[in-house]
Parts: sequence; structure tokens; C-alpha cells
Amino acid sequence: VVAALTEEDAAACADIEAAVFAGDSPWSAAAFRAEITAPHTRYIGLFREGDLLGFAGLAMAGPLTDPEFEVHTIALSPAAQGHGWSKLLMDPLIELADRHGGPVFLEVRTDNDPAVGLYRSYGFGITGTRRGYYQPSGADAYTMHRPAASRTGVVPAPGTSATAGLRIILGLESSCDETGVGIVELGEDGAVTQISNRVASSMEQHARFGGVVPEIASRAHLEAVVPTLQAARADLREATGRTRPDAVAATVGPGLAGALLVGAAAAKACAAAWEVPFYGVNHLGGHVAVDTLHTGTDGEEGVPDDLPHAVALLVSGGHTQILEVHGVGRPMTELGSTLDDAAGEAYDKVARLLGLGYPGGPVIDRLAAGGDPTAVPFPRGLSKKSDPAYDYSFSGLKTAVARYVEQAERRSESIPVADLCASFQEAVVDVLTAKAVRACRDTGASVLLLGGGVSANRRLRELAAQRCRAAGVTLHVPPLPLCTDNGVMIATLAAHLIDAGAVPSGLAVGTDPSLEVTVPVLAPGTVEG
Repeated sequence: VVAALTEEDAAACADIEAAVFAGDSPWSAAAFRAEITAPHTRYIGLFREGDLLGFAGLAMAGPLTDPEFEVHTIALSPAAQGHGWSKLLMDPLIELADRHGGPVFLEVRTDNDPAVGLYRSYGFGITGTRRGYYQPSGADAYTMHRPAASRTGVVPAPGTSATAGLRIILGLESSCDETGVGIVELGEDGAVTQISNRVASSMEQHARFGGVVPEIASRAHLEAVVPTLQAARADLREATGRTRPDAVAATVGPGLAGALLVGAAAAKACAAAWEVPFYGVNHLGGHVAVDTLHTGTDGEEGVPDDLPHAVALLVSGGHTQILEVHGVGRPMTELGSTLDDAAGEAYDKVARLLGLGYPGGPVIDRLAAGGDPTAVPFPRGLSKKSDPAYDYSFSGLKTAVARYVEQAERRSESIPVADLCASFQEAVVDVLTAKAVRACRDTGASVLLLGGGVSANRRLRELAAQRCRAAGVTLHVPPLPLCTDNGVMIATLAAHLIDAGAVPSGLAVGTDPSLEVTVPVLAPGTVEG
């Protein structure tokens, strides 16, 4: 396994150094510790069953816009030599230099033919000789140079060593009113596990307006992003001893334009400072990917990492869609969506109509538990045989609730709030689940995934479970903290993309508030939509 080195690895590095460079003033553990923790270096190690077999280090000089790189050191323990494993250490360093478009320099003993051959295979050429460079042995050194790559941002195909080192991924979500930072670990077997989930919500700031105000959301993200990042990094340090991830991802769409810009800019800044790849990913794809997360909680394990053929029902304040899924990180197909209000939006509007405050979903769900869902026969939108099979409409239901309230007030009758909430909620979840299960049946999908903030709704989960059991479909719903927007889902999607060998988006990529579900990750050079 190739992974970033930490201070704790300094002593093991010094032991290998002493064995390999005994005659040439090997570095001490203190020297390694200083280099590993320096802000301008990248030190990685080759591990087997927890033991360090070798290490390599790269240093950057100059600005990010015009950098130069130097291979400080590369060494394998005597027992690990002769297997071609040096490439496992060189590949990530060269990929890093190529991504930033900088030339690479190094020195190597003139009598070390295997090392010279290795460097030549990466495009290095000899530029000179330094007499007596290595002391106290007095051995000569070649100076070697590799020109800057003509293009950046290339990651090899899955299974190659350059992606093997990308194991800790940080995800940043800011598409609406939650500032979420999540950190996950990608295992050698492709399983993704959660390390940190930190979320700061600006919901209270929007409450008096009865909905999300984009400008307020953007300012709230600006205020929350740094402390939320710091909290997540503290979790990373506590869990692994590390201070930075191997890759950074952020939501680049769909979502509120200003909110997306804040999160993407913060994530890119982190990626640039830490010199790690950046992935701009799809918010909706994140809601699907989080269903594969291994939470370590009994009864809440994710679906298989390769995600079998499935249908996803994504329900929130901004989205209500049925998607056909053929794997995490692959383009999804939209089977249907709302033609007007999103389901969560309908909850908020009805709650405002009843004077229940914002957000409406949790309070209506709570009151509905004590009401009669059959008290008021509210309409089920687009439920006729002639209607689109997988599309939704909630504007008529919202109007029906408003008319009921108006008529009751006109007659000076008290409004049975609990019954009204229960009847409204039943109308929503009835049509949501009926169409989603029908989509599973029609497409032959064996799994139904629920995602989005409304998937935390008690009655939606209950009715979906009943109908899935009757249809022979497996239902999976994320743990409650992962239903609403969060950074873990973004990091999880990026982890699967990395495992599949996806090309990083690069720091020049833009955001797209209307990003389609067919685009799981933005390609390098994609401008703002």
C-alpha cells in the first residue's frame, strides 16, 4: 500500500536510510521528521501489513503557477529491492509534478545503474556530473532533469500505483444551506468508511423568510467553511494521525450558484495548498453514493460497493427525482421528476400555510403521527393511467390544502392540524413510493435507494419498506445524519471515482448550478455552466 508518511514514520525511514546509505551520511529520524512535516514537501511510503518497506520524497519550489520539483530521496529496504517496487513510489511523485506542470530535478550516484535506468524510464536525462557529491564516500553524482509535462491532471487507469496512494478523501458540500465537510477512507477492497462528518446549517437564518434565501446561504457558507474544515481535520488527526487528505472533492452542481462557488473555491484552495487532486462532483450522485458507505453500525451497512442495478428516489426541498443507477460514479438516467414543486418544498409551503414555521418537513411529520391520514381525501398528483409514469406534481395538493384551510376559516371552524398534516403527508408519500416501486418493477431493478432530506421522513420510510417488501425489492435508506446534505456523500462519490481511475477535474474547473445527472464528475477544463 502506498500512503502519505506521518511523523510517526520518521524512525522507520531513518532505519532504512541507514541500511541503504550507510557510507553517505544517512539522514536521522529528526531530519526525516522535519521533511515529512514541511509544507512544501510530499513524502510517501510503501507499506506491507503495516511495515514500512520504502519511502520517497518530493519538494516543490516556486509559485504554483510556475513550480519546480526535486526528488529529495527514494529508497527501499534491502529486502524489498529487486521487485520493481520503486515504480510504486515514483509514480505518485511524477503524477503530482505533472499535474502542476513543473519540471523535476534529482541527483543520483553515477555507479547506481538500476536507479539511473529507473529515472531514464520516466523521461529524465543527465544534465551534468557533480564530483565527490556524496560524502564521506566521495562518490560522484549525476544531475538529472525531466521537462515539465505538456498536460496536467492525468491519473492512470484503476489499479495503477498513482491512484493507490489516494486513500483519504475530503468532501465539501455547499449546494444549499448546509456547509458540510466529510472525510472518508477508501480501502484496498474498494470499501469506503467514514472518518468525519461535520455539518454547519444556516437553517435558522432562513426561518423568518419561510425558505432558503440564496444570498444569506452564500454568506453563511463563507462564515462556516473554515471552522467546519478545521473540525473535520481534527477528526482526521485523531483517527489517523494525519493532518491532510490525499484528495479533495466538492459539489460543483446542481445547486445555488453563489453557494456552490463558496464551497468549490474553498475546496480548490485546500487542494492547492495540500498539493492533492481536486474532483468537482455531482450533488445528486453524492446522495446515491452515500448508500454504499460502510458505517460500521449494525443494520446500517451500505449496499455492495459496486452498487447493483438500482432505482434511486431522491427527495428534498430542491429535488424530487427517480433515477436509474448502474453503478456509483457512472452516469445516471432520469426516469422522472417533479413538474412543479419539489416534495420538500411542498412541505415547507403547507407548513407556512398552517403557521408551523420553517422547515416544514420535521414538524409536519411529528404532528402527522398523532393525526388520521384518511381524514381528508387529498388528491394524488399525476396518478392516472394516462399520466407520465414516473413524474410528480405537488402544486395541486398544495392548492387543495390551501382551499381546505380557507373554507374552514370562512365557516369559522377550527382546523384539525394533526389530521390535516397526516392527510397531506399520506398523499405525498403515497405517490412518491408508488411510482418509485413501479420504476423498480418496470426496469427490473432489485434495489430502491432513498436519498435527500425528505428520506428522513418517518412515514416515507415506513411506506417504502412496506411496498418494497410486497414487490420483492430491497430498500436501502442512509442513516439519518446522512440523509440531508453532507460532505461525507461527496467524499464517498469521489472515493468511488478515484477507485475507478477517474481523471481529477483540476483547479480551473467551474461550477454548474444546473448540472445534469448524466455528469458524475466535471472533466478538466469544464467552464462554469
